[in-house]
Amino acid sequence: MEPQLEHTVADGVATVVISNPAKRNAMTAGMWRALPPLLDGLAADPDVRALVLTGAGPTFCAGADISSLRAPRPGEDPQSLAVAAEEALAAFPKPTLAAVRGYCVGGGCQLAAACDLRFAEEGASFGITPAKLGIVYASSSTRRLAALVGPSTAKYLLFSAELIDSARALRTGLVDEVLPAGELDKRVAEFTRVLAARSQLTQAAAKEFANGRTDRDAYWREQARGSGDTAEGVAAFLERRAPRFTWTASG
Repeated sequence: MEPQLEHTVADGVATVVISNPAKRNAMTAGMWRALPPLLDGLAADPDVRALVLTGAGPTFCAGADISSLRAPRPGEDPQSLAVAAEEALAAFPKPTLAAVRGYCVGGGCQLAAACDLRFAEEGASFGITPAKLGIVYASSSTRRLAALVGPSTAKYLLFSAELIDSARALRTGLVDEVLPAGELDKRVAEFTRVLAARSQLTQAAAKEFANGRTDRDAYWREQARGSGDTAEGVAAFLERRAPRFTWTASG
């Protein structure tokens, strides 16, 4: 099977699967290139209210397929491909969740860190490995990692290129939940149903603020006034029913 990014949309949730099982789902240059336009299309789809990124089979992603990055297109920087994919994932306007089992290493961990949330199965392993290859990790990726786990843990991962287990990843904030073997998919499905039922207006504004943008309070207040979501949320609460929010992050 050719390395590829597979995707499906069901019940408001898009699932993107990293599929290169012959190489533990390592990302080829073509896969890095394919991710930003794929995300653009899913972001514009009003039926998509949340996104899950995962790997095919027992591994999330073992990093970049180094062999494919040794021969990039003319004028193309292999590391820039990974950073562009990471930034596209971080900028996705709806909630994103990485569902991790097995190895989440190098570029795979870079992608997981760009998601809003990370749920992992017990036994998963995490690592950032540029020090094994003499690669300078991008400043944007380093800052995102440090913001997620703190400077000390970021330095530990980057300086040593050592792997950490799911328990330590949970303690350091690299992952948000760790699930027993066999329960990851069920928990991810349950949680993304919750995300899909909530206000996209609230989620989009909160994501922007949490990611450091602080100059759009007036914009979001105007969006709230014009959306009708606040009135619907209050009415649903008083009437003891599920709200029917209509504002979408796709515009």
